[in-house]
Amino acid sequence: MKTKLLAFALLFFGSFLFISSSAYSQSFSLGIKAGANLGKIEGHAFKDEFALGYHVGGFATIGLGKKFAIQPEVLFNQINNDTTTHFSDVFRVQNAKDIQLKYLSIPILLNYNLSKFLSIQVGPQFGVLLNKNDNLLQNGENAFKPGDFSLVGGLQLNLLKFRIYGRYVGGVTDINHINNSYTWKPTAIQLGVGLSIF
Repeated sequence: MKTKLLAFALLFFGSFLFISSSAYSQSFSLGIKAGANLGKIEGHAFKDEFALGYHVGGFATIGLGKKFAIQPEVLFNQINNDTTTHFSDVFRVQNAKDIQLKYLSIPILLNYNLSKFLSIQVGPQFGVLLNKNDNLLQNGENAFKPGDFSLVGGLQLNLLKFRIYGRYVGGVTDINHINNSYTWKPTAIQLGVGLSIF
């Protein structure tokens, strides 16, 4: 299932990039980016506080005139979170402390250029879970669903080839795969820098 989701996500991104770049090749750029994730999992049994993770990947910018652009990205996202001391009582798991989720995330953002230097970014993000903390459930059961869907909003500062950005990523889908009584949704604040290399 995970392999199919990953293949679909990469195929979707590749097709979108090819079609868009062909249509708007006069205003097209590629770049790399990296930054910090201040993330958490909202829901029962998780602490209501952010933990530090990171993201790294690449982006493309396809111009749609002077004011708008499409910015698809492929990111490797690490989300860290701590459970409460009552987590083991709820799910009968002992010594479950740090939770670490690693996603392949594909945001498809619409950029609205407020000026030459500043853009508003909004759009959906699709995520494929690459791996999980194997110690979360000692019986090996998958605690988290293999994919998720989020909404992204933020600002990006454009300085020549450099990009400085801040975003809020809010999970829409429930990623809890072991108990339908509780909802778990990943949330993150992303801060990072990018460099246009083409």
